[in-house]
Amino acid sequence: MAKNSSTATTTADARISDKEFQAIRQLVYKAFGINLSEQKKTLVVGRLQKVLRQRGFDTFHDYLKWVSEDKSGDALEELANNISTNHTFFFRENAHFEFFAKKVLPEITAKKQVTGTKELRIWCAGCSSGEEPYTLMMLIMEHLGHNLSNWKPLLLATDLSAKILTTAMAGQYTQERVSELPAGLRNKYFLKLPDGNLSVADSVRKSISFRQHNLMNAQFPFKKQFDAIFCRNVMIYFDRETRNNLVAKFHKHMAPGGHFFIGHSESLGRGETEFKYVMPAVYRRTE
Repeated sequence: MAKNSSTATTTADARISDKEFQAIRQLVYKAFGINLSEQKKTLVVGRLQKVLRQRGFDTFHDYLKWVSEDKSGDALEELANNISTNHTFFFRENAHFEFFAKKVLPEITAKKQVTGTKELRIWCAGCSSGEEPYTLMMLIMEHLGHNLSNWKPLLLATDLSAKILTTAMAGQYTQERVSELPAGLRNKYFLKLPDGNLSVADSVRKSISFRQHNLMNAQFPFKKQFDAIFCRNVMIYFDRETRNNLVAKFHKHMAPGGHFFIGHSESLGRGETEFKYVMPAVYRRTE
């Protein structure tokens, strides 16, 4: 059991044994699919020592015992919040957004008009602090224009971390974080706050469904397939087997002809996926 937090600040930085680090690696891999290499040891220890101090644990052994015995899941979620990296900004890897706006959206809407279906389904898996889904919704709104009311754009944004989802749902950013966004979108879809930061317009913010979701779940709870899935800079933390299993699940939940976007530092192994290569970090499910 954790000590009273009032003593936490006096707790010395705990040292971690090889056995304890391996235990953390196995716990994180089993729960979240994240493969922590030996090179990540210093980073992980640095982040978790803060948790140990706050909760009053003297050793990583005591901390691991607490996490493993916690039945509420709160300790495991706190671990996820601390080992996850959430570095992003608006219009990161902007070639993807340009391709989505100029190629994917026109193709999807043209196909839906033929079938009479006016529902667009987009999923941001690993949405972090919200920059990606907000950008996509702005592009959808721009594309649909005056016809927006005749369509039903459904944009699901999920992340493992409940903490980062709270930040995403707030939709408030520094001007530096928004600086890469085209001026037209920035001026149209953001409001300036008294402190100088920018807030995403309610029309955009309320159009996105933010949900906590673990990509390691055996089954995904989606009844309908998605027209496009963005899972960028997430699979860099996974080993080959975990990545391939996840990509197979994405393929299952992708509509025929749908596009799959990953990070530029990631790739899908040839012969290991049913997705077809389109351009760097963009793939497609064949019809």
